Amino acid sequence: MLLPSACSLPWSGPDADAAARRLARALAQGELADVPVVGDRAQVQQQLEAVLAGTTVLGEPAVAAGDVETGDGTATVPLTWRWRAGGEGAGDDWRYRSTAVLEEVSRGGEDVWALRWAPAVVEPSLRGEETLAASAVAPERGRILGRAGSVLVEPRPVVRVGVDKQGVRRAEAVASARRVAAIVDVDAQAFAERVAAAGDRAFVEAIVLRTDDLGPGVRSQVEALPGGRLVEDELPLAPSREFAAPLLGSVGPATAEIVEESQGRVVAGDEVGTSGLQRRYDARLLGRRGVVVRTTGGQGEPRELYAADPVAGEDLATTLDPRLQQLAQDTLADVGPAAALVALQPSTGDLLVAADGPGSDGYATATLGQYAPGSTYKIVTALALLRAGVAPGDPVECPATVDVDGRDFENYDDYPTSGLGRITLEDAVARSCNTAFIGARERVSGEALTGAAEALGLGVDRDLGFPAYLGQAGPDDPSAQGETGAAADLIGQGSVLASPLAMAAVVGSVQQGSTVVPRLLPALDARGADPADPLEPAEAQALRRMLRAVVERGSGAVLAGVPGDPVLAKTGTAEFGETDPPPTHAWMVAAQGDLAVAVFVERGDSGSGTAGPLLREFLEGAGRG
Repeated sequence: MLLPSACSLPWSGPDADAAARRLARALAQGELADVPVVGDRAQVQQQLEAVLAGTTVLGEPAVAAGDVETGDGTATVPLTWRWRAGGEGAGDDWRYRSTAVLEEVSRGGEDVWALRWAPAVVEPSLRGEETLAASAVAPERGRILGRAGSVLVEPRPVVRVGVDKQGVRRAEAVASARRVAAIVDVDAQAFAERVAAAGDRAFVEAIVLRTDDLGPGVRSQVEALPGGRLVEDELPLAPSREFAAPLLGSVGPATAEIVEESQGRVVAGDEVGTSGLQRRYDARLLGRRGVVVRTTGGQGEPRELYAADPVAGEDLATTLDPRLQQLAQDTLADVGPAAALVALQPSTGDLLVAADGPGSDGYATATLGQYAPGSTYKIVTALALLRAGVAPGDPVECPATVDVDGRDFENYDDYPTSGLGRITLEDAVARSCNTAFIGARERVSGEALTGAAEALGLGVDRDLGFPAYLGQAGPDDPSAQGETGAAADLIGQGSVLASPLAMAAVVGSVQQGSTVVPRLLPALDARGADPADPLEPAEAQALRRMLRAVVERGSGAVLAGVPGDPVLAKTGTAEFGETDPPPTHAWMVAAQGDLAVAVFVERGDSGSGTAGPLLREFLEGAGRG
């Protein structure tokens, strides 16, 4: 980088040291506008730019002037050059010395030091018309690993489909671009404009496809067009296009924003992480690029002046289970609306699955979705009631409706009439009686509800090392919340929000008997402070009893008979939007053995009817492993 300057010194008088410092700064910037030169200034500037034109991957050099020797109207300036060959902080800097000669000349009635230009001022071995050409050597990118060291993301074959303009007339190239766009289903107008704007010898990429995704006839159709071309390559990819895609992220050419943010670590042309874990941990995964600097031009053969080997990136270990992740992706494959399935291991908090359905359209619904959790939140409310002294076998009232400040709250449409009246708290959980929980609102304060949520891992702000939303257990300003809002909170509506990840942690905490903090990166400790009122063993036991009743005789009967350990579950249906009747989110959470699962479908009929069969399919598939 340019060495700091305390002030701008005029080029006058015999002060050769000041002239040398000014020259060093000008050379670092590649701009001699303020440096007197011997000969034609424009020509000298042009030659300097030609020498430096091929050094883009090296960034801007640092140039320092040493002790100047003067005599016979000349000044000899030793220059020390330093280029960050491997990027910021790489350690493998290209360092060397060159010499510049200044000549004392008269300009405008003053004696000044003027540069005697030669390419050797920049690099001492340059002769004649030789210039510098630096090329980057890409390092081997680190892999993203899953459970037990399984490989999730590694180089896999791809095909870059596009138009090569070399030797093709502009009009033909643009016409080919439109036809290529139609073949591979991309925006024809946008691609044609990019092809038109590119240089005459450019290859302009329309799309990158996995080799396995290259449809029949695509190659022959594209290659039959003027300039149509397919380029074989490799990119770091997961086993399938959908496999934890929003979470793992992608790799592609560095954008201008990424280059600027990297402070020299990344240069234009680098392949870097552009989203998800690939972007957040890019510095670790990318490694350090190598570089080769050669001479180019002139009469002789190119000479290698410097080389730095690339340093491979480090692998990033995660807790994702490749078999279960693929099982979840397959389970959601035919779900039309946005959907997600999250599975974690209660004993460790390890995140085993973070799957998003095709309807999520690339959004991380599993980990970042913010939705009303509906009756799955009754797990939290049930804990608050336990802490208020209500035991699972204690009676509560479940009327058909309950009025709160002029608003009638009802049970879901097909709630069994046999479940109305005086029932136990356990039955209220099992059958998901809305009115029973709202009727008990005098026993549960907003603070108690928030405390119960935190004990189950919901509503706590933590940095898990990846983008994640762990929910909101109440309004930002409780004093501004009315009675109806507070009542709605008790049944997972109102101001309450959760992600599928957060609800998996809730049911996982019940199964484990302590707060479960999701963990994706084994090397990162994200637990933080314990809840102010942690989950007690007796509370967890009571909750497990009630959630088991959901499967045995309640709304979670769809999971009855799942092979293996007993299943605990809770269904949830949450209204949203302004239409009448409003659409509903469908939820179901469950725990079996050392597995906690949350399934969410953005638009569904009910938790048991929409999310339930998906959860059963996943649990049965997981058990067969």
